[in-house]
Amino acid sequence: MKKTKAVKHLFVCLMWVLSISAFAQKTPTAENVMKSAFEQAKKENKKVLLLFHASWCGWCKKMEKALLDETCKDFFQKNYIITYLTVQEGANNKTLENAGGETFMDNYGGKGQGLPYWAILDNSGKLLEDSKMQGNNIGCPASSEEVEAFIKKLQNTSKMSQKEAETVKIRFLKNK
Repeated sequence: MKKTKAVKHLFVCLMWVLSISAFAQKTPTAENVMKSAFEQAKKENKKVLLLFHASWCGWCKKMEKALLDETCKDFFQKNYIITYLTVQEGANNKTLENAGGETFMDNYGGKGQGLPYWAILDNSGKLLEDSKMQGNNIGCPASSEEVEAFIKKLQNTSKMSQKEAETVKIRFLKNK
Protein backbone atom coordinates (compact mmCIF):
# COMPACT_ATOMS: atom_id res chain seq x y z
CA MET A 1 0.00 0.00 0.00
CA LYS A 2 2.81 2.42 0.91
CA LYS A 3 4.62 1.51 -2.28
CA THR A 4 1.57 2.45 -4.38
CA LYS A 5 1.31 5.88 -2.69
CA ALA A 6 5.00 6.49 -3.26
CA VAL A 7 4.69 5.57 -6.93
CA LYS A 8 1.66 7.85 -7.33
CA HIS A 9 3.50 10.66 -5.59
CA LEU A 10 6.54 10.14 -7.81
CA PHE A 11 4.30 10.10 -10.90
CA VAL A 12 2.59 13.37 -9.91
CA CYS A 13 5.97 15.02 -9.24
CA LEU A 14 7.32 13.80 -12.59
CA MET A 15 4.28 15.15 -14.44
CA TRP A 16 4.65 18.50 -12.66
CA VAL A 17 8.34 18.76 -13.66
CA LEU A 18 7.53 17.83 -17.27
CA SER A 19 4.72 20.39 -17.48
CA ILE A 20 7.02 23.14 -16.16
CA SER A 21 9.77 22.26 -18.62
CA ALA A 22 7.26 22.14 -21.49
CA PHE A 23 5.97 25.59 -20.50
CA ALA A 24 9.48 26.99 -20.21
CA GLN A 25 10.31 25.82 -23.73
CA LYS A 26 7.17 27.38 -25.25
CA THR A 27 8.89 30.63 -26.27
CA PRO A 28 11.24 29.96 -29.19
CA THR A 29 14.83 31.13 -29.07
CA ALA A 30 15.77 34.24 -31.01
CA GLU A 31 17.99 32.09 -33.22
CA ASN A 32 15.05 29.86 -34.18
CA VAL A 33 12.77 32.85 -34.82
CA MET A 34 15.38 34.46 -37.07
CA LYS A 35 16.21 31.24 -38.90
CA SER A 36 12.55 30.84 -39.77
CA ALA A 37 12.23 34.50 -40.82
CA PHE A 38 15.26 34.31 -43.12
CA GLU A 39 14.01 31.07 -44.70
CA GLN A 40 10.63 32.63 -45.38
CA ALA A 41 12.22 35.84 -46.70
CA LYS A 42 14.38 33.84 -49.13
CA LYS A 43 11.40 31.81 -50.31
CA GLU A 44 9.24 34.93 -50.82
CA ASN A 45 12.06 37.25 -52.00
CA LYS A 46 11.40 39.77 -49.22
CA LYS A 47 13.32 41.66 -46.56
CA VAL A 48 12.92 41.04 -42.82
CA LEU A 49 11.50 43.85 -40.71
CA LEU A 50 12.67 42.86 -37.24
CA LEU A 51 11.04 44.53 -34.25
CA PHE A 52 12.44 44.27 -30.75
CA HIS A 53 9.62 44.80 -28.28
CA ALA A 54 8.30 44.04 -24.79
CA SER A 55 4.85 43.49 -23.30
CA TRP A 56 5.11 46.61 -21.12
CA CYS A 57 6.10 48.94 -23.98
CA GLY A 58 3.28 51.26 -25.09
CA TRP A 59 5.23 52.56 -28.08
CA CYS A 60 5.87 48.96 -29.18
CA LYS A 61 2.13 48.36 -29.22
CA LYS A 62 1.60 51.53 -31.28
CA MET A 63 4.22 50.38 -33.79
CA GLU A 64 2.67 46.92 -34.12
CA LYS A 65 -0.82 48.42 -34.49
CA ALA A 66 0.39 50.80 -37.21
CA LEU A 67 2.15 48.05 -39.18
CA LEU A 68 -1.01 45.94 -39.13
CA ASP A 69 -3.41 48.82 -39.82
CA GLU A 70 -5.75 48.08 -42.74
CA THR A 71 -4.54 51.21 -44.56
CA CYS A 72 -0.92 50.11 -44.93
CA LYS A 73 -0.57 46.46 -43.91
CA ASP A 74 -0.62 45.32 -47.56
CA PHE A 75 2.53 47.35 -48.25
CA PHE A 76 4.37 45.83 -45.28
CA GLN A 77 3.21 42.29 -45.99
CA LYS A 78 4.13 42.61 -49.68
CA ASN A 79 7.69 43.71 -48.93
CA TYR A 80 8.70 42.35 -45.52
CA ILE A 81 8.57 39.35 -43.26
CA ILE A 82 7.59 41.13 -40.05
CA THR A 83 9.35 39.41 -37.20
CA TYR A 84 9.27 40.10 -33.46
CA LEU A 85 11.80 39.37 -30.76
CA THR A 86 10.70 39.96 -27.19
CA VAL A 87 13.41 41.49 -25.00
CA GLN A 88 13.83 43.52 -21.80
CA GLU A 89 10.86 42.05 -19.95
CA GLY A 90 10.44 42.57 -16.23
CA ALA A 91 10.99 39.77 -13.74
CA ASN A 92 7.35 38.63 -13.91
CA ASN A 93 7.41 38.20 -17.69
CA LYS A 94 10.89 36.80 -18.37
CA THR A 95 9.30 33.67 -19.87
CA LEU A 96 7.99 35.84 -22.73
CA GLU A 97 11.52 36.73 -23.85
CA ASN A 98 13.17 35.04 -26.80
CA ALA A 99 16.44 33.71 -25.39
CA GLY A 100 19.30 35.41 -27.23
CA GLY A 101 17.12 38.34 -28.33
CA GLU A 102 19.28 40.94 -26.57
CA THR A 103 22.33 39.64 -28.45
CA PHE A 104 20.54 40.08 -31.77
CA MET A 105 19.46 43.57 -30.71
CA ASP A 106 23.03 44.48 -29.77
CA ASN A 107 24.40 43.00 -33.02
CA TYR A 108 21.99 45.12 -35.07
CA GLY A 109 22.94 48.37 -33.31
CA GLY A 110 20.23 48.46 -30.66
CA LYS A 111 22.35 48.32 -27.51
CA GLY A 112 21.14 51.10 -25.20
CA GLN A 113 18.64 52.37 -27.77
CA GLY A 114 15.39 51.57 -25.94
CA LEU A 115 12.22 50.04 -27.33
CA PRO A 116 10.82 49.59 -29.81
CA TYR A 117 13.95 49.15 -31.83
CA TRP A 118 13.73 47.83 -35.36
CA ALA A 119 16.04 46.73 -38.12
CA ILE A 120 15.50 45.93 -41.78
CA LEU A 121 17.59 42.99 -42.93
CA ASP A 122 18.16 41.22 -46.20
CA ASN A 123 17.22 37.55 -46.34
CA SER A 124 20.67 36.48 -45.18
CA GLY A 125 20.71 38.72 -42.10
CA LYS A 126 22.70 41.70 -43.38
CA LEU A 127 21.60 44.97 -41.79
CA LEU A 128 20.19 47.34 -44.41
CA GLU A 129 18.52 49.98 -42.21
CA ASP A 130 17.68 50.49 -38.56
CA SER A 131 15.54 52.75 -36.42
CA LYS A 132 18.26 55.26 -35.69
CA MET A 133 18.08 58.82 -36.94
CA GLN A 134 21.23 60.84 -36.30
CA GLY A 135 22.36 58.15 -33.87
CA ASN A 136 19.15 58.11 -31.81
CA ASN A 137 16.38 55.53 -31.91
CA ILE A 138 13.14 56.88 -33.38
CA GLY A 139 11.33 53.75 -32.17
CA CYS A 140 7.75 54.07 -33.34
CA PRO A 141 7.83 57.02 -35.73
CA ALA A 142 5.30 59.71 -34.78
CA SER A 143 6.67 63.20 -35.52
CA SER A 144 6.90 64.49 -39.10
CA GLU A 145 10.71 64.23 -39.01
CA GLU A 146 10.65 60.64 -37.67
CA VAL A 147 8.00 59.52 -40.16
CA GLU A 148 9.96 61.03 -43.08
CA ALA A 149 13.12 59.21 -41.92
CA PHE A 150 11.13 55.96 -41.60
CA ILE A 151 9.72 56.32 -45.11
CA LYS A 152 13.20 56.93 -46.56
CA LYS A 153 14.40 53.74 -44.91
CA LEU A 154 11.41 51.87 -46.34
CA GLN A 155 12.08 53.33 -49.79
CA ASN A 156 15.71 52.18 -49.54
CA THR A 157 14.62 48.60 -48.85
CA SER A 158 11.48 48.15 -50.96
CA LYS A 159 9.69 49.21 -54.11
CA MET A 160 7.50 51.78 -52.39
CA SER A 161 5.18 53.82 -54.57
CA GLN A 162 4.42 57.46 -53.84
CA LYS A 163 0.86 56.46 -52.89
CA GLU A 164 2.16 53.83 -50.44
CA ALA A 165 4.56 56.37 -48.94
CA GLU A 166 1.72 58.82 -48.43
CA THR A 167 -0.49 56.14 -46.88
CA VAL A 168 2.25 55.06 -44.45
CA LYS A 169 2.96 58.70 -43.61
CA ILE A 170 -0.68 59.45 -42.81
CA ARG A 171 -0.99 56.34 -40.63
CA PHE A 172 2.23 56.81 -38.67
CA LEU A 173 1.53 60.49 -37.99
CA LYS A 174 -1.49 59.24 -36.00
CA ASN A 175 0.96 57.76 -33.45
CA LYS A 176 1.53 61.15 -31.77
